[in-house]
Amino acid sequence: MKFDVSLLTDLYQLTMAQGYWASGKTRDEACFHMHFREIPFKGGFAVACGMAQLAEMVEDFCFSEDDRAYLASLEAPGGGSLFDPAFLDYLAGLELAVDIDAVFEGTVVFPNEPLVRVTGPIMHCQLLETALLNCVNFQTLIATKAARVCLAAQIPVAEFGLRRAQGAGGGLWASRAAVVGGCATTSDVLAGKLFDVPVSGTHAHSWVMSFDDELEAFRAYARAMPKNCVLLVDTYDIRQGIENAVTVGHEMRARGERLAGIRIDSGDLAWLSKMARARLDEAGLEDCAIILSNDLDEYTIQSLQDQGACAGSYGVGTKLATAFDQPTLGGVYKLSAIRPQGAGAWRDRLKVSEQLAKLTVPGVLDIRRYFHEDGHIAGDMVFDVEAGVDPRELIIDPADALRQKGLAGKRHETLLKPLARSGRTVLAPEHRSALAARQRTGAALATLDESQKRMLNPHSYPVGLECGLFERRHNLVVQLRGIQ
Repeated sequence: MKFDVSLLTDLYQLTMAQGYWASGKTRDEACFHMHFREIPFKGGFAVACGMAQLAEMVEDFCFSEDDRAYLASLEAPGGGSLFDPAFLDYLAGLELAVDIDAVFEGTVVFPNEPLVRVTGPIMHCQLLETALLNCVNFQTLIATKAARVCLAAQIPVAEFGLRRAQGAGGGLWASRAAVVGGCATTSDVLAGKLFDVPVSGTHAHSWVMSFDDELEAFRAYARAMPKNCVLLVDTYDIRQGIENAVTVGHEMRARGERLAGIRIDSGDLAWLSKMARARLDEAGLEDCAIILSNDLDEYTIQSLQDQGACAGSYGVGTKLATAFDQPTLGGVYKLSAIRPQGAGAWRDRLKVSEQLAKLTVPGVLDIRRYFHEDGHIAGDMVFDVEAGVDPRELIIDPADALRQKGLAGKRHETLLKPLARSGRTVLAPEHRSALAARQRTGAALATLDESQKRMLNPHSYPVGLECGLFERRHNLVVQLRGIQ
């Protein structure tokens, strides 16, 4: 789904852009990285998402005549125009010339390692910041929530949170991210069309209430949708609803059709599902599935599973599409290196801050992921692609320089892959597909230890700096702080 994002930005990105232009820095090159500091939902992993949208943003980036006219209309607080007309004329001919590397969607990722690297003219890198963070932060959050829900369920999950999502755009991208995270289907028809993902849905309580009698409503729905008949049985009395569903199931069978399932959307779902399963089996409707919904999340689903709920699938809405218990991923986009006038070697840049958690990493960064012999991931190393890897390789805990043992010699791979070159997308179609990303998510989760996937107090995964990079950063901190 393509759209222009040149003004989907914070104003200070544009005021800085004018500053770069006025200062003669338009040819200066920069390297920025996007990372997050804490795993969402107090979990053990995150699932990367949003890179497909980012690829489209880069291709469509431009400042239209209407965009420039709007910027020209903005007034400075001290009076007069906020933007120099000559700068706006410069924007008219601006074409992005950035290179972007990113992890593929569906990759499991961890704090303090780059999900996205952007290099190119500093103004171009800066103008992408807000839109990049907007799509990658939100979609990674939702994909991670979906992965947690699906891990708890271990059976198909349908996402249907559009009606309570944060607006049309938020709901649309949430539906796609939910599929990337592992959901089997979404109720969002527009997402199905735009992203080629499976859609599903049955009927609401209003369908039953629109008839004088529940059995009449069920019969009418079965006639209208004989190949997709799932009956919502809790509008009035659930026991009677199940009996009416049994009646319709037998009538459909007599016509050579099949009642696909019933849905329960209220009450004690574990107990009611067992009761419903017993009645359906007694009636010879063993192939009639039971779908459970009602403000579910991974914790409720795990409890239902532990109680032996007889569910064939779950429907999850609000708490998935809105990432109900955590509003944001909190990812950041930080400058790590510059190259004045685009010539010579990269020069390190470092944000020291008063908080250790906000200390950045200098260089042109990538991730090397190590694997155990059994295929499980062993640890990630952040390294500078310009400097290479020191034979000592890795420091896991920068606070006390505790060296990780046993990674040397293990199979490894580098995670950041080309997404754009010179402002043009090079991401292959198979890496834009939500369904292909869902497969990657499943494969990636299988490489985690079970202790890293549990809902409560998951085991932490080691991420550290390449040894030489750690020492370089330490020396920069000493220099910038003026420590003797």
